[in-house]
Amino acid sequence: MSEIQLDTRGKLCTYPLIQAQKAIDLMINGDILVIKYDCAQATENIPKWAAKSGHEVINFQQTSNAQWQITFKKGK
Repeated sequence: MSEIQLDTRGKLCTYPLIQAQKAIDLMINGDILVIKYDCAQATENIPKWAAKSGHEVINFQQTSNAQWQITFKKGK
């Protein structure tokens, strides 16, 4: 099992989701993806995409004012 970390803070919305989708395609089942971001829209669209795609959200937290981190395990 490996872990990939993405830091997309400072990028416009949809970028964090697009980068998550690209990263997950390179991973194998059980790998961990950690994404740091500051796009408020991503607080909804990343967890929804992960659940819809069969990935397990392990941790989701606000790390500071207008910044979040989500960790999930690749499924399927």
